[in-house]
Amino acid sequence: MKKSRLTAHIYTAILITIFAFIQVSCKKTWLDAKPDKALVIPETVQDFQAILDNNTASYLFNLNQPSLPEVGAGDFTILEDNLQGLQNVQERNAYIWSTNIFAGESSFDWNNAYKRILYANIVLDGFSKISTDLQSQEAWKNIKGTALFYRAYDFFNLILEFSKAYDPQTATSDLGIPLRLTSDVDVTSERASVQQCYDQIVSDLMKAKDLLPELPAYLTRPGKCAVYALLSRVYLNSGQYDNALAFANQSLLLNNGLLDYNSLDPSATNPISRFNTEIVYHHALASYSAFDNNAPLLIADNGLYNSYSDNDLRKVIYFKDASGLVTWNASYTGDNSLFGGLATDELYLIRAECYARQDNVQAALEDLNTLLVKRWKTGTFIPYTATDSTDALRKILSERRKELVYRGLRWYDLKRLNKESRFALILTRSVNGTQYVLAPNDPKYVFPIPPDEILLTGMPQNAR
Repeated sequence: MKKSRLTAHIYTAILITIFAFIQVSCKKTWLDAKPDKALVIPETVQDFQAILDNNTASYLFNLNQPSLPEVGAGDFTILEDNLQGLQNVQERNAYIWSTNIFAGESSFDWNNAYKRILYANIVLDGFSKISTDLQSQEAWKNIKGTALFYRAYDFFNLILEFSKAYDPQTATSDLGIPLRLTSDVDVTSERASVQQCYDQIVSDLMKAKDLLPELPAYLTRPGKCAVYALLSRVYLNSGQYDNALAFANQSLLLNNGLLDYNSLDPSATNPISRFNTEIVYHHALASYSAFDNNAPLLIADNGLYNSYSDNDLRKVIYFKDASGLVTWNASYTGDNSLFGGLATDELYLIRAECYARQDNVQAALEDLNTLLVKRWKTGTFIPYTATDSTDALRKILSERRKELVYRGLRWYDLKRLNKESRFALILTRSVNGTQYVLAPNDPKYVFPIPPDEILLTGMPQNAR
């Protein structure tokens, strides 16, 4: 029986991670009881919580969210000399939408996501074998709900990158990703359909929402608010706007806070603080070298940058001048990494888009204006109006790109919106005199399954 790469070498990483977690754990009695590390297995609610709170470098649940598509999403350019100096071949290839993206490299997006999925499955499998008392019931529910949320989060990010955009006409036949639902290494990895993947994601989240508290103890963990927010994003990407609206509403009932950008200092090292009032769930994108804003390598697209009004504070909060070049300045991570989590500003935009698609122009503009008045210099914002729902939708989608810039969402927005001819876009790049073009609905919008995974499992490859 062939075993997937994501169950062969990753298990070694799992053991190393668990050993590291043991070393930093305050539960000395567990260490004393299992002095032989080869025999150590999690046994208690606290042990499983420690796995989910793991802080070991690349295996952290809140780091390294799949983000390679952001390199090719068209919101920034890279100077030709700098392009050749990018750290990984797959970054250079993603930038020009090459057919052979990975060119012998392993996929960091794929491997890191499936590592986290395996951790989540270890917790879910292990929970079925431990007993709890009444005092630990709430903790037990929280841990199980967290593991389900983490698994769904990575399944969703993987299907967005490695599968076609959701289409209700073809979802049952389009190839999705392997749905690893157990930590058993002997289970063969096979690609499920896109529909099966979305069904599993929704199923995990529906279970999680019944287990988690409304708000978490820490924003690096999920609560119901985060589950609702992720469900809203999932349903938006599958074109189920009624459901996307309903769950955006549910999430905003628990947290509807917005930052007033007038209170931020654009000259600060990190103008936007980590865990600010808008954060629903904290997660950082994988830190590809293309995202470097110090060199800078990432140069903001001129059309995007010029689309911000001079009174729009996002122009000076999100961007900065670095040696005469415009690069990114602030992230909701509060540090030098890009935010890939869930936040209320996205939920206002999801809800506004759904209202517009339902022809509720007034409600759509109310949400949009509620957000934007917090982004413009005090007293300068004139509320948006629209002639009809299509006009409102165009304005909302334009602001969505500007508000959620460099959060790993643009590529997936292009994928879903390219299915509507009125919003379809052609991307172009010129590198060393060669013109590269990415047409709407091009097969290259679907990243290839990593070749080493194909070799080990024999699963079908994506057409490019």
